[in-house]
Amino acid sequence: MQSVEHGLDFKLSQCFGDCSPAEEVTEADILSAVQFDSTGEYLATGDRGGRVVVFKQNAPVKQKVSSSGRTRRTSDFKFFTEFQSHEAEFDYLKSLEIEEKINQVKWCRRAGRALLLLSTNDKTIKLWRVREVPNRRVTDPGGASEGGLRGAAVAAGAALWGRAPPPKRLTLPRTDQQGNKVCAQPRRVFANAHAYHINSVDPSADGEHFLSADDLRINLWSMEVTNRAFTVVDIKPKNMEELKEVITSAAFHPHQANTFLYSTSRSSIKVADLRQAATCDRSVRVLEEPADPANKSFFSEIVASISDIKLSQCGRMVVARDYMTLKLWDVRMEARPVKAISVHEHLRPRLLDLYENDCIFDKFECAISGTASNVVTGSYNNMCSLYSCHGQGHASLEITKDPSRRSSAKKSKRHPVPAGANGSSAAAAGGPQPGTPAASAIDFDRKILHMSWHPRDDIIAVAGLNKLYIYTAQKP
Repeated sequence: MQSVEHGLDFKLSQCFGDCSPAEEVTEADILSAVQFDSTGEYLATGDRGGRVVVFKQNAPVKQKVSSSGRTRRTSDFKFFTEFQSHEAEFDYLKSLEIEEKINQVKWCRRAGRALLLLSTNDKTIKLWRVREVPNRRVTDPGGASEGGLRGAAVAAGAALWGRAPPPKRLTLPRTDQQGNKVCAQPRRVFANAHAYHINSVDPSADGEHFLSADDLRINLWSMEVTNRAFTVVDIKPKNMEELKEVITSAAFHPHQANTFLYSTSRSSIKVADLRQAATCDRSVRVLEEPADPANKSFFSEIVASISDIKLSQCGRMVVARDYMTLKLWDVRMEARPVKAISVHEHLRPRLLDLYENDCIFDKFECAISGTASNVVTGSYNNMCSLYSCHGQGHASLEITKDPSRRSSAKKSKRHPVPAGANGSSAAAAGGPQPGTPAASAIDFDRKILHMSWHPRDDIIAVAGLNKLYIYTAQKP
């Protein structure tokens, strides 16, 4: 996968996961969350079986020179630890089964050498502490035998009558350290605060709070208080028949602990400031593109629902992904996005089929590079697409471990694309991107939903079924 804007050529560097065929993959093993920490040294994944797996980078990114004379960057991650985060539960009051599936994992500010990690399923959020501790083994049990215990009793009696006790050698067990072991402990459990399924969690910049969002409410938690949360956004109407939109994603500003953003099913991104009011139902700023009445249809609201938002590290740019497009917003510009990219425009003729097989409700995520120069998102046919934030560069790659299939991925050429009336590209306004497969040749069961971009290096972690793929950029 090549970004023509910066000359980056992404190659598969590592793959973790069972190598069994796709038809043999169990539901519990499918990955449902991927997240780098703020340093990029650790990478966490969650799956539908409630497990969390953490990987660690062995060393800083290495440089190797290949036989072709190109500089190759390797990620070099290794397995660190695995633990069961959530179990399946049953809500007897509502007669509802709560799945163990991990909806999101988010890293918190470190506590000394220990790592802190938030994980959530539909109802319960847990704060995990992961750390390395010495692994000690008893090499010489030693200790007092039965005769030694009798001797100790005699010595005690002699001391009681004022006589000197006989000398007795006391032996203690000896231990030897056999390296380190990783322990994962649940520090806090935050439950019973959401009536609907939790779709997002995100810690604040100060490390003292985090927010959790479901379809109708956003709660603010203290890291130290588990039995109480404060509702900062509540869009539930008195009459549910008047419901017009739901919350789809939420995230804190990377540097301002008082500012957070949330997206809705009506293609709007709302910026809220906790300093303005205790409840932020009235947002400080709304990023929303005016709807075109000419394009209104039965599916228009469904495909316009934002499934994921990501903020750049500077906090100025916001990337939003809905079913059809990927939009890049500047938080200071409310009227229209800086750039709109068509991702699934070639699927518009098949929206009825997608609705009938529920694929139209797939929640595709997106990720932005640390320099805010490139964005990446997923699609069907195990395809992953990368776009330039500043130009018309675009590249795609089929996520697979098979080198022959990986080399067959088509790279788009850089073509000058005229800008539309709103400043976005013509491809976003209608036509599909170059190299897009025909809609009739798409396998909708093979899809890339979850990914994360390394905060410092050009490394992308992508989840495909039960496998984790790590792609590293090579510079000429």
